[in-house]
Amino acid sequence: MSTMCEKPPLIKLNVFLFIGLPIAAIILVPLWGVFSGYDSFQWLWALAFLYLNGMSITGGYHRLWSHKTYAAHPLLKLFFALWGAGALQNSILVWASDHRRHHRHVDDDGKDPYSSGRGLWFSHMGWILRNYESSHSNNFDNAKDLQRDPIVMWQHKHYGVIALIMNIGLPLMLGLWHGDIIGTLLLVGLLRLVVNHHLTFFINSLAHYWGTRPYTDANSAKDNGFLAFLTYGEGYHNFHHLFQTDYRNGIRWWQWDPTKWMIRLCSLTGLANNLVKTPDFKIQRAILDTQFERARQKLAKTVGTAPLLEKLEREYQLFTHSVNQWKSLQTDRYEKTVAELEDALERKKHKLQNKWEKAALRTRLGELEYSLKMQRKRLRLLMLQMQLQTA
Repeated sequence: MSTMCEKPPLIKLNVFLFIGLPIAAIILVPLWGVFSGYDSFQWLWALAFLYLNGMSITGGYHRLWSHKTYAAHPLLKLFFALWGAGALQNSILVWASDHRRHHRHVDDDGKDPYSSGRGLWFSHMGWILRNYESSHSNNFDNAKDLQRDPIVMWQHKHYGVIALIMNIGLPLMLGLWHGDIIGTLLLVGLLRLVVNHHLTFFINSLAHYWGTRPYTDANSAKDNGFLAFLTYGEGYHNFHHLFQTDYRNGIRWWQWDPTKWMIRLCSLTGLANNLVKTPDFKIQRAILDTQFERARQKLAKTVGTAPLLEKLEREYQLFTHSVNQWKSLQTDRYEKTVAELEDALERKKHKLQNKWEKAALRTRLGELEYSLKMQRKRLRLLMLQMQLQTA
């Protein structure tokens, strides 16, 4: 086999983390359960750590830093930086840079770090195990904004120490407090970490293979409610790939998206603001565009449906024309509103300027009146002196 066909070398640390740890969990967790057992305290803390790690990845690494779907208070950023490091999926800077590359080059086997076109195993975790240049680059040109974020860079610099504290230090302290160090380390430390890894990896792999595409057929991303339940709302992946700056993934009230609810709650408490939300009209248009294209392709392959296809094309043209008119009217309304606001602002500016000028005049008049008063006093004194000298 030529050198060009050889696979890149394995990354030993990643092989240990993503192959070794799952094997250890499969063997050690059941063994300790048989010989010693676990209690509700350990299971509940394992679940709590799982959600804290997972939602710091979805709400922090993903929706905040990768896509800028909202702005966060420094305290919330610090929280995400700590618990996100506990998920052991690399630093914010590396994770977000890879993810932005994935969105920009989705399904491009040469540029997408975890392209689904290279197979389910590769997109799930194969891309992390070997030193593929496209997915392990130190080029962060697509994340210059993150390099200006002090919390991101602090976490990037101290990532190893933070990850050790969150994955070993905290479970160890819990175990000491509870009186069962090994059992707590196995559940809260090891099993929780392995489960968290693969739940995140499901979005890179299964969410590009299994589900529906109601919003766009332009890429392989799919919506899957079951995956959304497992991944804190990230399973509505077809929507996300088309509207990646929306802070929501599940846009319906009944769709399971705890990350969306968390962000919304943070906005109510002042920890988040500037939440980006795609207008419903754009979403409905994407659905209709996708449905039309599928219907057109289906009719084009069916014999004797040319008249129906022509009718469909005409209806779609009318719909597109109406959409363009609506957009034009929306633009006109927006421009008119902006003009009105500018006029109101200008009037307010003039009003304030007039008030300032009047206040300045009053001040100047007061100064002149005081000056005249003092001059009159000096004149009286001078005249009195003159009278005394001539008497």
